[in-house]
Amino acid sequence: MQLFYTPDLDKDASQFTFPEDESKHIVKVLRKKSNDTLHITNGKGLLFEAKIKDANPKKCSVEIISETKKHKKRYWFHLVVAPTKSNDRFEWFLEKATEIGVSEITPIICEHSKRKTVKLERLQKVVQSAMKQSLRSYLPKLNEAVTLNEFLKKEHNGLLFIAHCAEHGRVDLKRRIAPDHDVTILIGPEGDFSDAEIQLAKEKEFVAVSLGEARLRTETAAVVACSTINLINDR
Repeated sequence: MQLFYTPDLDKDASQFTFPEDESKHIVKVLRKKSNDTLHITNGKGLLFEAKIKDANPKKCSVEIISETKKHKKRYWFHLVVAPTKSNDRFEWFLEKATEIGVSEITPIICEHSKRKTVKLERLQKVVQSAMKQSLRSYLPKLNEAVTLNEFLKKEHNGLLFIAHCAEHGRVDLKRRIAPDHDVTILIGPEGDFSDAEIQLAKEKEFVAVSLGEARLRTETAAVVACSTINLINDR
């Protein structure tokens, strides 16, 4: 099954017309024809089955045949990650985290960050593509980059963690995760969080955790955290 994404569909929709770029892809590239079936998600948990009415490469229109509401996840998982120096590595992380099932992603700028800016439009396309490829019906929320200090000034609920590389004062993440609880976890840059940043996070009630004995790259640590939380909640 191939999944298409459009945020404009809701449960009351009976028909829909794709924009020109998507229409061209459906008709010219995928060679879909009238009466062919398509599967569409709005990224908000709804999965639609539709039949092509007009296979027009400029405005492909479909009729909605059925709609399925996917069960909403029992918990909200927010990954807060410093952008890597290599944009390709950060995009790889976004792709894998989306496939695994992250709920929300916020890029954070830290004292040791080697990259201070992110192009949100490009990253949003990566997330959308990964959602479609993995046949998920929930599109993760992707936020604008903020500094760690700005992020910590906001109120955060649920289980709060900061993963860092300092040798002392950490607990194993696997032992602190509780199923069906919202989770926020901070993942630092290649140079790790500074001592001051770790202390500030602790003052905001973030618990220092370890992701294992190995020293992991930023993007790897984020994927490991995502996998750990997903596995604990899928038991």
